[in-house]
Amino acid sequence: MKRNVIETIMGGLVLVVAFGFLFFAFKSGNVQSASGYTIKAKFDRVDGLVVGADIRVSGIKVGAVTEQTIDPQTYQAIISMTVIDDVKIPTDSSAEIVGDGLLGGKYIAIVPGGSSDMVAAGGELEYTQSSVSLEALIGKMIYGGSDSKKGKDKQ
Repeated sequence: MKRNVIETIMGGLVLVVAFGFLFFAFKSGNVQSASGYTIKAKFDRVDGLVVGADIRVSGIKVGAVTEQTIDPQTYQAIISMTVIDDVKIPTDSSAEIVGDGLLGGKYIAIVPGGSSDMVAAGGELEYTQSSVSLEALIGKMIYGGSDSKKGKDKQ
């Protein structure tokens, strides 16, 4: 009988610790409501970018990717993103898809421009830089080689 009481107390303690970890994860995850305004950007490639990915200005998270669609005429990816109301983006800003380290996910980095006009809600960023494919770069290095041998052979 004494053993059952100890096991019950230990089980309860494990549940309390598990809920504590969940609470800590929720608080430290910066989970916030999707309040803000929506802007769009068109990219040639969005490899690895997912809905919910960060939007960052100067390394600080200011929003999230809310939708990915494709333009049927140009075959470009259209990314919709929500930016918090406190942050206004100049119209000549650029958006680029960058990786968060070698094994990290992708996010959109917005590089603010110098214009005094700001992108309105529902507006679009004109200047974009698509995702760089790490596999393509490695393939170029391995199989592309250099052209210095070809020039020497022709002489």
